[in-house]
Amino acid sequence: MEVILRSDIDKLGRQGDVVRVTEGYGRNYLVPKGFAMPVTAGNKALIAREKKAYAERLADERARFVEIAERIDALRFVAPRKVGDNDVLYGSVTSADVADFLTGKGIEIDKRKVHLEEPIKALGNHTVTIRLYADVEATLKVTVSKEG
Repeated sequence: MEVILRSDIDKLGRQGDVVRVTEGYGRNYLVPKGFAMPVTAGNKALIAREKKAYAERLADERARFVEIAERIDALRFVAPRKVGDNDVLYGSVTSADVADFLTGKGIEIDKRKVHLEEPIKALGNHTVTIRLYADVEATLKVTVSKEG
């Protein structure tokens, strides 16, 4: 059975692809759940229109994230922390701290998009990568300084 996918499905295909599936999988799962539709001339035309609108929406979304990345690249986060003997930090700067800083600047970012190998535990200048979109990344300059 051949069907046209209405949404991206892992290990099967992307929206608008024509794929061959078993009869039972297509008839009992994909079509009733709205993940696919049978291949007809009318459905192909419908999917072509939906695919075009989807591509435009993705381009708009990517442009919005590029703008946010430019705003983040222009920022600098100064994180004052308490230090002990030999300039050893009490605690660290985490991805949640970076996300809170960006929220305070009017940029809503999920802390899971902030990529730190491990929390920052040293004084000085650091760069943090923030993955906003599939191919859009921003870098934030973080300065960890002594509190007080």
